[in-house]
Amino acid sequence: MPPALFAGVVAVGLAVSAWDVQDRTTWFLETVWALVGLPLVVLVWRRFPLTGLLCGLLAVHALVLAVGGHYTYAQVPAGDWVRDTFGLSRNPYDRFGHLMQGFVPAVLVRELLSRTSPLRGSRWLAPLTVCACLAFSACFELLEWAAAEIGGHGADAFLATQGDVWDTQWDMFCALIGAVLSLLLLSRVHDRQLAALEARTAG
Repeated sequence: MPPALFAGVVAVGLAVSAWDVQDRTTWFLETVWALVGLPLVVLVWRRFPLTGLLCGLLAVHALVLAVGGHYTYAQVPAGDWVRDTFGLSRNPYDRFGHLMQGFVPAVLVRELLSRTSPLRGSRWLAPLTVCACLAFSACFELLEWAAAEIGGHGADAFLATQGDVWDTQWDMFCALIGAVLSLLLLSRVHDRQLAALEARTAG
């Protein structure tokens, strides 16, 4: 899929998700990464094009954020269906979102480190990528804490703790699992695409 098509899909998804949202502030807080990231990728594309794998993952992640922002994570209908079908105690879409928070950034960090540092091919690439994903997840939890302090009960939809006192730890654990799975499943494909991209840009 051409990069412009990925960008178009994300733009349409964000626009649709902004229509008749449950909570406007929550929508913005959940989708701000995509709102900032999409134009940033477009702006730097000529100087720093991304692999197709990373483009696809970023698009999927943006849509996951858009759905969570539209309904709020605790009220996503697909999550309600999973909860009711498997007898879970809570809507698990929040957990899925944090799994993606590790799965997709792992490829992003890996690509940036592979192309801008001496780490490509190094045994340190994978552990440092996971550490970066965990650091981002921890920063996001600090942002949630700040939102709770500032917004009080008005931030409940953004926090999506659903009464779980260990929600913060679960969120970071899901991001960790996502990052590790991403590296295990996608590293070889990513390396091939990085090599192909390098050959194209060098030519």
